[in-house]
Formats: sequence, C-alpha cells, structure tokens
Amino acid sequence: MTGPAAGRAALTPALAERFAHIALGHVRREYPNKPDHTLAGPEDARTPSALHPVFYGSFDWHSCVHGYWMLARLLRRFPEIESASLIRALFDEQLTGDKIAAECRYLDQPTARGFKRPYGWAWLLKLAVELRQTDDESWSKTLAPLADRFARRFGGFLPLATYPVRVGTHFNTAFGLRMAADYAAEMRDADLAHLIRETAIRWYGGDANCPAWGEPSGDDFLSSALIEAECMRRVLETAEFERWLDRFLPSIAERQPATLFTPATVSDRTDGKIAHLDGLNLSRAWCWRALAEALPASDARRAIMEQAAEGHLAAGLPHVAGDYMGEHWLATYAVLALDEWTA
Repeated sequence: MTGPAAGRAALTPALAERFAHIALGHVRREYPNKPDHTLAGPEDARTPSALHPVFYGSFDWHSCVHGYWMLARLLRRFPEIESASLIRALFDEQLTGDKIAAECRYLDQPTARGFKRPYGWAWLLKLAVELRQTDDESWSKTLAPLADRFARRFGGFLPLATYPVRVGTHFNTAFGLRMAADYAAEMRDADLAHLIRETAIRWYGGDANCPAWGEPSGDDFLSSALIEAECMRRVLETAEFERWLDRFLPSIAERQPATLFTPATVSDRTDGKIAHLDGLNLSRAWCWRALAEALPASDARRAIMEQAAEGHLAAGLPHVAGDYMGEHWLATYAVLALDEWTA
C-alpha cells in the first residue's frame, strides 16, 4: 500500500516520540485500575500486578496490551526516537518467561474462559504480530505461549458463536476478527485464517444497505458499520470485497449514511464512557483510510472517504492526552489511524 498523500496527516518521528512518552507513562501505572476479574474465592482478591505481572497498568488489561503494541510499532517504525531505549528496557524487564507464565496461569483458570473476549484476545495477537517484526526475537518468543492460548481460544469460540456482536465497544466481533486475521497471516496458520474468513462471511456476508442509524451511541469507540467493512476488506479478495462494499454501503458517493461522515461530539473528556467518542473519531479515520486504499485509484469514492478520514483525524488527534480517561488508550488509535493502513 502507498502512504498518505502530501498534506495529509501522517505519523512523524515527533508524533511517535510524543505517543511513546504517553504510553511509557501509563503501561506501568497500576492505579487507578478497572480489573476484569472473577473471584472464585477470597484467595483471588489480589492487586492488579499480582494478577497480571506484565499487563497491570493503563487502567485495564486490554489497554495495557495495546499500549505495548503501540510501543512496539513505534520502536519498529522509528528506532531512532529518544524513547527507543526506554521501550527496549521496558520489554526486557516485562516480557520475561516467568511473568508471561503467570499471565498464562491466569488465563488457564476456569473463571477466565471469557476474559477479555474478543477485544483483549485480538490485541494480544496484534502485539504478537508486531513483536515478531522487531529486531529482538526474544520478546516474540517469550510472548508466544500466551499468544498461542488466545489463538486457540479464537479457534474454539468462533464455531460456537452463532451470532455476531455489532456494538461499538469491546465486544464487537468484527474488530476481533479483523485483528486476529493479521495474526493468522503472520503465523501462516491456514486453519485459523480459514475459520476467520468463513466466520466473517457467515456473520456479515449477506449484509446490505447499512443504515448506521445507531451511530454514534453514547460510549462507542468503534463504528459498528465501518469496522465491519474493514473486517471484510481484510478477509476477502479484492474483487469480492468491492462487490460486498457496493451492497453494504451503496451510497458513499452521496456521503450517506451521513452519520458516518460526521465526527462525534465529545462533551466531557473526564467521563470514561463519553471519552470513548474521541476513540470513535480516530477508529473511523483508520477504517476510512484503509477502505479508501482498497478501491481503485480511479474510483471517485476514494477522495470522499479520504476526506472523511481527515475530518475525523482533525477531531480526534488533539485529544489523545489530557485526562487519564482518554490518555491511557487513545494514542493507540491515533497510531492505527495514522500508520496501520500503510504498514
């Protein structure tokens, strides 16, 4: 894929350093913390770092995982930034065999069957993909047992999941498939890749004339319409996807549904749920850019989609830091919007 055209927002070394500084400030910040933890008995009442010796920061486990993903991506893309040595030191200290083994033991408990499904599953696999592409293979090898557990969980769960989940939050299944598809490709896991593709077709293949009437909901950080389209772009062949998109969003040329082209308004960034809407603007920008790149250069819809991406980026980028309710996670989505579609 090509990168963004001149004059369009891009990930620069200066932005990479800023985002790295933000993440390094929270991936080992234990409190405040919102654990997703089931207590089977009084012995399970433990601190976040005792439960999760690697991913205990960033307010919650999944945000910590994708904070690590972002740091790995920034290190790979901009190894010369000032924070590079701090990122390496973090990975050396945290991605150790004993700490990953403890994360695995937590996951192996019967009470953790649905832990972070599918959002945390997806981000852990994305982290595994990114670490495989860094210049230190030890980090990837150390994480591998945990990644393998989540890959097997996808393999076991998808055949049981009769229906998709179409909300704009962590439970969205299209997002999970989209990210897990990258892992299947990186690992050359043909069985998992086939299962992801067939599940996406089963869940979404017949969708048409998406009204997007429920967007945005009050705590969305994903567009249920656009992440579904991005999922299908990732798993379908180009010609298949173009036919599907023509059915699913047939009025892009008319900028309809209008809600998908209008950035969300964020009224209170100290409210964790309302602050999700900054993430919605950034994740929509990611999807619009990726979808535009999938179309032929001659397709008039590309310019419309790229304009929508830029508008959403302009609305979201100024707010990646400030209040911790957004600061502990938003920079990841800025990197997705600025860089994931190009690399």
